[in-house]
Amino acid sequence: MTAPHFVIPAPPQASLPVVGEAGAFPVRRIWCVGRNYLEHIREMGNDERDPPFFFAKHADMLVPDGAVIPYPSLTKDMHHEVEMIVAMKSGGANIPVEKALEYIYGYAVGIDLTRRDLQIASRKKERPWEIGKSFEYSAPCSAVQPASKIGHPTKGKIWLSVNGAERQKGDLTELIWSVPEIIWKLSQQVEIGAGDIIMTGTPAGVAALVPGDKIECGVDGVGTLKVSIGEPRR
Repeated sequence: MTAPHFVIPAPPQASLPVVGEAGAFPVRRIWCVGRNYLEHIREMGNDERDPPFFFAKHADMLVPDGAVIPYPSLTKDMHHEVEMIVAMKSGGANIPVEKALEYIYGYAVGIDLTRRDLQIASRKKERPWEIGKSFEYSAPCSAVQPASKIGHPTKGKIWLSVNGAERQKGDLTELIWSVPEIIWKLSQQVEIGAGDIIMTGTPAGVAALVPGDKIECGVDGVGTLKVSIGEPRR
């Protein structure tokens, strides 16, 4: 098949580094699970009986470890949400729970940066969340740890600190929906593909960030991630 000739320069392929590998993991899409830790559901004032759901960010919103992130426009209330990330090596539709782990390449640590004031305003008006969740630099992510090296984490501390003070702390055992269940459910909504990454939800302790803040977060057995918040872009 002849490669297409593009009428404008093709955008670069979004990717993440892989621990111990020279090659990178190509990112196709970013899926995020809403409401997957009970204490976070409670702190946000949502109904504990509502099932988790999915929303998306664009792959070019990824931010590498060590980056300085400009404080975003339109908001005065940007929050941090640390999450374990699942990186898919293959996919499909209606993936059975018992086979879901076979589709995973590895795991990483990410932050779902959220313009909370805009998200809440959209929710009150019953509008989509994109303005609050999907914006430039909103998806910091660590290097990917291959599952072939670390296995499939089901327990371990997930945490985030700002300027050396711990804000978020939980354990992977507190996930309402496990990773295989997340994949099973998401694959009913969309056909998962190789290169998709899934943010699996955040524990309690989300709070606002300001320019100058230094963030460090991690998941035991997976890795750590450090970024800082800079001044807004002019």
